[in-house]
Amino acid sequence: MFSVGVIGLGMGKGHAKGVQRIADKIEGFTKPELYALCDIDAEKLRAVGEELQVSRLYTDYRDMIADPELDAVIIASPDQDHRRMAEEALAKGKHVLCEKPLALTREDLKAIVEAARCSDKTFMVGQICRFTPGFYMAKELIEEGAIGELTYVESEYAHDYTKIYEAGTWRSDPKRNGLVGGGCHAVDLLRWIAGDPDEVMAYGTHKTFRDVTPYDDTHIAILRFPNGVIGKVFCSISCRRPYTMRSVFYGTKGTIITDNTSPSMQLFTLDEATGKLNEKVIPIDINSHNAAGEFEAFYEAVQGLRPLETPAIEGANTIAVCHAIVESADTGRPVAPNYFV
Repeated sequence: MFSVGVIGLGMGKGHAKGVQRIADKIEGFTKPELYALCDIDAEKLRAVGEELQVSRLYTDYRDMIADPELDAVIIASPDQDHRRMAEEALAKGKHVLCEKPLALTREDLKAIVEAARCSDKTFMVGQICRFTPGFYMAKELIEEGAIGELTYVESEYAHDYTKIYEAGTWRSDPKRNGLVGGGCHAVDLLRWIAGDPDEVMAYGTHKTFRDVTPYDDTHIAILRFPNGVIGKVFCSISCRRPYTMRSVFYGTKGTIITDNTSPSMQLFTLDEATGKLNEKVIPIDINSHNAAGEFEAFYEAVQGLRPLETPAIEGANTIAVCHAIVESADTGRPVAPNYFV
């Protein structure tokens, strides 16, 4: 068996269910097993344990990772805890799948990257947009040449945090800038599609949450990508609308419009013979947090069945771009991301 423990049962509950869904598909000696759960909330821990039929329950992650029978951990704890949990899990010889953002500060990012490099265990960052059906299909279409040569890309992270801040959860920590903690979804998606931007120019505004957060609640950033591609990231944690990550990809021969909450995407293509613009509506699954697909990629990477797509440095460089956006908005100047190498 490939035994897996989950730390943090907020987002982690979805990860735990994802492990079980993949386990149901696999037979053999290395079949994954949801082996243990950990959360500081003992009542939540008990309830989720009963629901998922897991008996090894821990309120201290150190006790869980000390178990020699545990092969891997999924870190779905608050962002502020990622560094120490990742370092300690690797030191105990565990494979690690860590939720995004990898960390909030450059110091913590560097420490995790170095710990992963020095370990012989697999370390993967959970950049979930890379497993979202609409975004995955968009990347495939672009790589197939369906819209010609890529010219412009954009993505948004629109998520009203009002209730989150009212509840005083970990997301309301003053250290957790909304662009870094949430907007990293949109940044990572565009990096995955278009490559690493070499310059960003950004603006921010701080109207809705001026008495709640010490940082801007809305950002817009223009990014310069390789091969002459330009792009835009919009992030608002104070918008008054349902959650969405609407994204658009323009090419020389067509356009893709998609998101993570709709049952279809639009594909516009130019018929070069007639000059007619054709529209195709493509059905897609709504699975904005495809934890099962993410875990499957992690499991297969550990087993040597596929390359590791999001190692620690990928998660770190996504946050490097986020930091550049925040710096540009704060200073009013263009900023080159300080990538990890």
